[in-house]
Amino acid sequence: MAGSVSIAEENPAQPAVVALLEAGDAYAASLYPAESNHGAALDALLDPSATFLVARLDGAVVGTAAFIEKAGYAEVKRLFVADAARGRKLGRKLLQAIEEKAAEKGVTVLRLETGISQPEALGLYRKAGFVETGPFGAYAPDPLSVFMEKHHVRAGAGA
Repeated sequence: MAGSVSIAEENPAQPAVVALLEAGDAYAASLYPAESNHGAALDALLDPSATFLVARLDGAVVGTAAFIEKAGYAEVKRLFVADAARGRKLGRKLLQAIEEKAAEKGVTVLRLETGISQPEALGLYRKAGFVETGPFGAYAPDPLSVFMEKHHVRAGAGA
């Protein structure tokens, strides 16, 4: 099934995007208890400190990714691809786009939190050069969380 894929900065408050964010929340809720889910809320994604990307396949919303700038780093949030679009390397493309946008904004360190029950996500991040680290920011240690970071982010340096 060939198709035209695009990734661009977009407003997350679009109905199709919100529906995909909700699908990501449901997926996370199926894997982890509420206290171990750390997805950014819509208001955080609308904040000027956030950069939000949407992947579209033939115009349809099929993926999201964001980063939120903090003091000294940016946190990757909401990297999610719809079930129907998996297997197209959209996660890798979204992560590359995040790195490029972060580099354009002068971000040199990306950090993220993901869960132990997501081997595909862990593999994607490791392949892209992220390494495990400890909790950061407001995160507390959590046996269900994996904290990762990548230094010296630069345009075109993704997986």
